[in-house]
Order: sequence, then C-alpha cells, then structure tokens
Amino acid sequence: MEKLKMHSKDLSQDNLAKIQAAFPNCVTERKNAQGQIELAIDFDLLRQELSANIVEGPQERYRLDWPGKREAMLTANAPIAKTLRPAREESVNFDDTENLFIEGDNLDALKLLQETYLGKVKMIYIDPPYNTGNDFVYEDDFAETTEEFLQRSNQKDEQGNRLVSNPESNGRFHSDWLSMMLPRLRLARNLLTEDGVVFISIDDGEYATLKSLCDETFGSENHLASFVWRTDGNFDNQAKVKNCHEYIVAFCKNISLFPAPPVIDPSVSKDSKLFKDEIRNTIVKNGPANPISEILLPAGFPVDFESGVLEERDNSWPHYLTDAVVENGVLQNDTKIKSGWSSKDLVVKFISNNCQPILDGRGQETRFLISKTGALEVVKKRSESQSHVISVLTNIGSTQSAGAILRNDEIYFAYPKPVQLTKYLLSMNEGKDFIALDFFAGSSTTAHAAMQLNAEDGGNRKFIMVQLPEEIEEKHAAYKAGYKTIAEISKERIRRAGAQILEGECHEDWNKDIGFRVLKVDTSNMQDVYYQPQQLKQNDLFASVDNIKPDRSSEDLLFQVLLDWGVDLTLPIRRESIQGKEVFIVDDNALIACFEQGISEALIHELAELKPLRAVFRDNGFASDAVKVNVTQIFKQRSPITEVKAI
Repeated sequence: MEKLKMHSKDLSQDNLAKIQAAFPNCVTERKNAQGQIELAIDFDLLRQELSANIVEGPQERYRLDWPGKREAMLTANAPIAKTLRPAREESVNFDDTENLFIEGDNLDALKLLQETYLGKVKMIYIDPPYNTGNDFVYEDDFAETTEEFLQRSNQKDEQGNRLVSNPESNGRFHSDWLSMMLPRLRLARNLLTEDGVVFISIDDGEYATLKSLCDETFGSENHLASFVWRTDGNFDNQAKVKNCHEYIVAFCKNISLFPAPPVIDPSVSKDSKLFKDEIRNTIVKNGPANPISEILLPAGFPVDFESGVLEERDNSWPHYLTDAVVENGVLQNDTKIKSGWSSKDLVVKFISNNCQPILDGRGQETRFLISKTGALEVVKKRSESQSHVISVLTNIGSTQSAGAILRNDEIYFAYPKPVQLTKYLLSMNEGKDFIALDFFAGSSTTAHAAMQLNAEDGGNRKFIMVQLPEEIEEKHAAYKAGYKTIAEISKERIRRAGAQILEGECHEDWNKDIGFRVLKVDTSNMQDVYYQPQQLKQNDLFASVDNIKPDRSSEDLLFQVLLDWGVDLTLPIRRESIQGKEVFIVDDNALIACFEQGISEALIHELAELKPLRAVFRDNGFASDAVKVNVTQIFKQRSPITEVKAI
C-alpha cells in the first residue's frame, strides 16, 4: 500500500524533470548521502547550454567526451543570418506540392527549420557519411588540423613533442565526426513530434560512439532498437571476416508515446498466421501459476464442430465432470470442466455477456469456444495494424541492387540505400499523414520511398530532403552524365521516380503529389547593416537607404518572412495585383505580403478587408510617413486579429 508523503511537494524534482525534458544531456547520475543512485544536474553542461560562449569546466567525467565537444555544442546553439531562397525552375509543381528539397549545408538548414517545423516531423531517417578516416565535406567552424588536434587533446606539447605513443591520428577523425554529428542531432531532436522517431544508418566504425551520442542527445531510455541490417552485398573478398551487415540506430523523442509499429517484418511468409484475421490458442494451462479450478459452461456455449458428445473424462485436460452434448454448433447442456487456466477471468466475463464477444485488456475483440478435442480455446480478432518488428532486417534489398536500378535510369550514385528498406522504416510510423525528414539526402531514396508508399496505400506522407551541393569529380560516371553536384542527382532522381510511379498502379485515395519545392540556403536577404547597425559609418548612409540586398526578389523576401514567422513553407501561395501592387497571399489568410514601393492607405484598407492572420510590408515601402504610422491603426479597426510587421 502506498503511504502518504506527509510533506509538501518536492519542487526541485519537478524542476529537474523539466530540465531533463529540455536538456536530456544535462541530467546525469550521482550517489546521494545514503549511497543510493539518483538523478542530478550537470551544471557545467547546463551553463554551456545557456551560454553564448565556451564555459570552462572539469575535464574528467563519465560521459562521451572528445576535444571539440564544447565548440560543437556552441555551434548547435549559435544563430545564423541566412535564409532559404526558392528556385522555381528546379522545382516540380511548385505551387501545389507539400514536399521540400533544401539545397545547402544541413546544419544551416536545420537551424532555419527550427521555427517552422518545431515538433512537427514524425520521422527522420539519415544515412550520414561513415567515418573512413578522411576529412568531411561538412567542416563547420570548428574543424582543425591533425597538429591542432594533437596539441588540444594533450597528445603533443607546445614544442611539438608527442606525449602519447600511438602515432595514428584516428582520434582526430572520431572527434571531427562526432563534432559534425552532435549539433545536427540536437537540432533534429527539436523537430520531432512527441511520438516521433529517428533512424540512423551506420557501420561498425562509429556505431558505438553514435549510440553513446544518441543516448546523450535523446536519453538512453528512448532507445527503440539498434537494427542489424543484412546488406546482402558481394562478400567475395579476402577479409578475415566477411562483413555483411550495417546498423540502423533508432531513438524515439519519447518512447512511451511511440506506439507499436503497425507493420510485419518483410521476411515473414505471406502464409504466416500473422496475416490471418484471428488468433486462436488454447487456454488450458496447468502449473503453479495456474491452479486447477472449475468453470461451468452454460448451455448455448459455442463449439467448433456441428454435433457430437464429449464424454466425461479425467485422463486429459480439461477434465469433463459430465458429458457435453453438442448440436448445431452449440452446447446443449450445462457442463462443468476443470483445469488450470490462462484466462479464466475473461472466460467468466464472456459467459456473463451471454457468450457474445468481449474486449480484452488491450481492446482486442475476444470470444471462446470448445474445440473437437474438448480443449477450451480463445479466439481474438487481429487488429487491422499488426506489429511484428524484429531487430534483424533481411530481404529488403542491398546497396548494390539499388545502385544497379538507378544506373538503369541513368542516375549514378554510389551505395544508395534500397527503397524497400526506407519504405519499411516509414511504415513503422503510425498513420499515413506525416512529415519525414532526411537531412543527408544523398540520392533521395527517402523521397522515392515516401512517394511509392503513398501510391500503394493512399497515404499523404510529406518529405523534406536536405542535400549539400557537393561537387562531383570529373572522373565519375555521374559527372560524365551531366551531373555537377550530388544535389543535382538527388533532385533528378525524385523527378524520374515520381514520373515512373504515376505510370504504375496508384491507390485511388492518393493525391499524386510527386512534386517538391526547391529552396536553397543562402545569405540573408537583408544587408549586413540590418543586423549590425552600430557598425554603420556616415559614408555608408546613402548606400543603406534600402536594407535589402539588390539581387533579391520579392519571392525571396516572402520565404524569409515565412521562416522568421514560423509559417509552413509548403502552403499554397498566389500572387495578385491589388491597386497596381504585387501582393502575395499565403493559404488564403495565413499571411499577406507586399514588398512594393509607394503603398497607399487605400491599399492598406483593401488588404485589411481580407482579414489575414499576418501582414508584412517593406519598412521603406510606404507612400509617406503618415501611411506608415496609420497601418497598425487601420488593421486594428478593420482586422484586429492581424499581426502586422515590417522588414
């Protein structure tokens, strides 16, 4: 029996729980005065989270640590003055699609998405570059030379003398890899829904450190699985051990809210009982935990055969204390039987319900019947979404076969993940209408898989792909085929995959969205003086009359406003000419924007009549100072719900 606490609430524990929810990496373990393990705050790490500068602290702790970790944490939290610029000519169905392709460094992209997609992404799948001991394309601001690493990690003194006997520089590459991954995973976690999940492909080289990094980022209690994927590649080599697997590390945002995946392992045969409508098992179960007891089966109890007599018996379980007469598939007389039972309470409930189906503790429709052998059996109706996920993944393709398929379409990409694999991971999420993010998009297998799965089941899974425009070397087949960057391969793969899917059989409920809006990471649309007015000099005044860069379009400005205001980047946008001025109307009333010069009060009155939730104008775009002053008042009178801003 639980005892009353007889004291006031421990608010410190409440505060600790709040900090753990916001910064899981800042909660550690310690022994209290009684020698018991309890949770505690790592205040050094918490100070770092809340600081814009590197915070000094003790060097030795029980945690994953490496030279450069604090810089990586600082990088994750540091703001950037960048934006996403639309590229209509590279997009497909720009005005109608709900999918995004972001070209640029994924660290920048993840930061730019924080406001708009905070807590809105259901699934993330990434296939980051595996650590091969080479430099990374994602260098970030804290990359360093091997020499710098050796000195900072106390392997060399200031005179260059080695302090550690191991001459290899592998530690530097592990540190670089972790420093590259840490800020991206931390930002990615922010984007996940509370029931969201992240899947990360990795090999043996960094599995251990990735798992530790995810334990710290997501909380070890939210580890869903470390899947072992049998890659089924070509193992005809001279290695002492033929490596035929990779890992897919899966972590939930909150594992208690992540439901059982509504999917059956693809290697399970289609004639398996898992695909049958009903689950049928005997409840006769003798043993210490199931003492023998009697059950009175009333006349009318269902039977699994047409007619006959089950004679009184005591030589097999269950014992029949009287003959049981069966006609027309039901028991004709009250019959007492005894045995040990695994579900006696449910049987009693079924009988009390006039032998009509009941719901068990998990909400499954349940009934009971007598079999031909006299056994008492439970029959449960399977739910429409079965869950049978096992930790070893097989029969879902290989990178070799996936690469061959792409080459047939003149898409050249080394070791792409197979569509079957990513489709299976997408299927592990409950529901068919959610956002999937891949910020190491590569050849955009995730986008292909999402479109294919939607075509099969009528879902509306939306994708956000992020890919760096990494240059392709001239010697590669992709370059010879006309592709200059990985991002170009990625976009073309989506275009061709979407067209092929439409040519096949599609579910009648699918909206056939095979499009994507291309947005490119770029410097801010605003002049530098917009962010640092204190640095403005007198001879710069005339050049700064307009605080917007001269090469930026009105649509560029619109998308930076959407980012800044946290408005969905895939909402429908239409342009209208109102009183001779170009006006953007986003999703009817989500936002209106006019970046023209010479905005009059008459135009403001007309826009206010549209009653948008948000309105934005150019700061120097008004016809006069009087109009600028009156804008807020006009909207207050005609559309008080509207939030008005200027850039």
